[in-house]
Amino acid sequence: MSARPVTSNGPRLRLSVQYAVRARGLPSRAQLRRWARAALERDARVTVRIVGGGEARTLNHHFRGKKNPTNVLTFVMREQPRLEGDLALCAPVIAREARAQHKSVAAHYAHLVVHGVLHLQGYDHERAQQARIMERRETQIVTRLGFSDPYRANA
Repeated sequence: MSARPVTSNGPRLRLSVQYAVRARGLPSRAQLRRWARAALERDARVTVRIVGGGEARTLNHHFRGKKNPTNVLTFVMREQPRLEGDLALCAPVIAREARAQHKSVAAHYAHLVVHGVLHLQGYDHERAQQARIMERRETQIVTRLGFSDPYRANA
């Protein structure tokens, strides 16, 4: 009897999920894990915190100097030897944007989790070329997850 080779299912993810709000349509831990793993290119420890408007506004003001809440904020805590970081997802902003974009709340959460995890890994969209690379990668991942292209109008 021969030994079976050890196979890997890709990078390892240690995920913590925090629900700081109660709202309809929040993704489950399993959904968040699936979406984060889909975007992961290396081992990581990630905390996903789903927050309300007040907490998102405070974080956005403190860390980015902006007055309003935003849909997702990404915080890289450590890049080596294993990636560690946090994502803050603002439930009311995500729900409002999903309605305005005529997409499901799940599709928008999936996109923003992928977006945030890519940011954790160094992807950016500050310059046009970086934005094209990041958006192309996001589209590949999100469509592989079964959702529409997040950058197509009314996707």
